[in-house]
Amino acid sequence: MTSTTLFPAVSRLLHWLMAVMILAMLFIGVGMVTSPDWYHWLLSVHRPLGAAILVLAALRLLNRQLNPPPPLPRDMPSPMKAMAHLSHVALYALMFAVPLAGWGALSAGGYPIVLYGAIHLPPILPQGAALYTALHMAHEILALLLFATFLAHLGAALAHALVFRDGVFESMASLKAAASRQAEPGAR
Repeated sequence: MTSTTLFPAVSRLLHWLMAVMILAMLFIGVGMVTSPDWYHWLLSVHRPLGAAILVLAALRLLNRQLNPPPPLPRDMPSPMKAMAHLSHVALYALMFAVPLAGWGALSAGGYPIVLYGAIHLPPILPQGAALYTALHMAHEILALLLFATFLAHLGAALAHALVFRDGVFESMASLKAAASRQAEPGAR
């Protein structure tokens, strides 16, 4: 029998909330590019959602320092553990880089960053056409990298749930409030 240690409830809540927000943001971004009629409405959702993702990424990073994740299974091969670590570093880096590149691009373009009504974010960079172009392109490329990393993370999670059955998926997906539970007999 193996024991599955759960992530703290706050960690699980932040994880799933951000997963939904990031997935929604990626589809909104694609919609902005492919649906000119909806562009302005989608943009009005895109900006505050991006700011919320940035704030929640900072909260998640702080939470991760205060509540470290449970250890990976002892029998998990070292290369898989290294890939898990690197993929989490990439996800966190991209959760910061994508919204910051967007904020920087809008600042460089002289565009207001409207969150809601009269609430605006201040510009973080000086205005400049070349800087705007570079950051806008970086925002798009980083968003695609985030989407690819998100899909790889989802694939790994499904592999843990359906193939390895090692408790890694359950440690984040469980709705239980307890800190740990016993896995079913025969689980690895």
